[in-house]
Amino acid sequence: MGKPTGFVEYQRIEPPKRPVRSRIRDHHEIEGLLPEKAVVEQAARCMECGIPYCHAFGCPLQNCVPDWNDLVYRQQWRKALGVLQFTCPFPEITARVCPAPCEAACTLSLDQAAVTIRHIELQIAERGWREGWIQPEPACYRSGKSVAIAGSGPAGLAAAQRLARFGHRVVVFESSDRVGGILRYGIPDFKLEKWVLDRRLDQLRGEGVIFEVGVRAGEDVSARYLQNTFNATIIAAGAGVPRDLTIPGRNLKDIHFAMDFLTQQNRQNAGESVPEAAEITARGREVVVIGGGDTGSDCVGTARRQGATRIVQIEVVPKPPEEWAASDFWPTWPIVLRTSTSQEEGCERLWSILAKEFIGENGHVTGLCCVRLEWSPPDEAGRRNFKEVTDSEFLLKAEIVLLATGFLHMQYGKLAQDLNLLTDARGNLNVDRNMMTSTRGVFAAGDSVLGPSLVVRALAQGCQVADAVDRYLRGI
Repeated sequence: MGKPTGFVEYQRIEPPKRPVRSRIRDHHEIEGLLPEKAVVEQAARCMECGIPYCHAFGCPLQNCVPDWNDLVYRQQWRKALGVLQFTCPFPEITARVCPAPCEAACTLSLDQAAVTIRHIELQIAERGWREGWIQPEPACYRSGKSVAIAGSGPAGLAAAQRLARFGHRVVVFESSDRVGGILRYGIPDFKLEKWVLDRRLDQLRGEGVIFEVGVRAGEDVSARYLQNTFNATIIAAGAGVPRDLTIPGRNLKDIHFAMDFLTQQNRQNAGESVPEAAEITARGREVVVIGGGDTGSDCVGTARRQGATRIVQIEVVPKPPEEWAASDFWPTWPIVLRTSTSQEEGCERLWSILAKEFIGENGHVTGLCCVRLEWSPPDEAGRRNFKEVTDSEFLLKAEIVLLATGFLHMQYGKLAQDLNLLTDARGNLNVDRNMMTSTRGVFAAGDSVLGPSLVVRALAQGCQVADAVDRYLRGI
């Protein structure tokens, strides 16, 4: 513990953000860095709470938060970076995109604002890059074993880094023309600029990781080739199958899945051209976003930057309370009203709304027929039911609709079929306690096992599967 009275002396300070009027004109990151003195004071707020739930419960990677907070308070930045990178492979990424369940589990959050864990993590990582402390860490020896990884999202990259440092030859196959998966194409640049990702990829290349882009595992390289050429294979595909909204009028034009919209904008930001006929744009149009999660919020921010005239975001669930409800048990993630930076930039948010039908003219969507819902109180199991409010139908004008209704599971292709991989009832790959699938030597991690989840959970799974593959290759 750095300063016993720190949590009494200092209040939580949020990192600075660019003004809304300027940041909606571009796709650059919106959050800045606090001055060093302020960061040291924020780290001093970390209290000697006995059981650090931020570490043991709130973080899938089990980051040693109190340890590096103490080191930051003592201004031992390089040691803090070592402690952070011991558990987190890419802290400069998690510190930008993670919703910080660690902060919800912070003991201080019981009666004060939580420690600014996520921002302190960002400061440690960026200090490491500025000072040149983060460099490639190639293995001292080579095992002679090789591993193929299908997918270059967070799980695949975490596994690749760890296995390369273990001394194995690692080849990552990515079907897109650039490496990164959802980090590259799914997360907007205003949350994660891609130079941040490229900087880390250069480090992985320096450690011996080989990236093969534009290669579809199972098609361009067959399952038999992977099994005959590599000692082990990891499937780290994302949950790429979106949940559709099958209501009347779904076949109308200008109704798009959220990820198609976000991916296209990221490609354009990277300098790729999109044919005018295929462009998905909110410019000068009234936009309705269906879904209130992170993906829906990203759609709001992107549509605002494209020049939408009006943005309405609808959610089927009721409006959350402003503060923790009695049903929320610390240190679990509380269901409270949150306003993202994208929502701050301008959108109307409607709760307890059910979309019933898309309305259109000349084959294009023009509106959405909706109805209001009434939710019952939660039962003993926490479940709630809803019913439509009588005579509550209304029409919501929409010139473009973005479906951010979640994802189902990974997109199955020939690789999964040819390897005869078994799935569970939700469509995710079955793995044993060693993260091996139903086919020996084939492992899986990330969304292909968890279903749609957080980047930080995918990173944790990538580290775990790397350890499992290493044990397998060494015959342990």
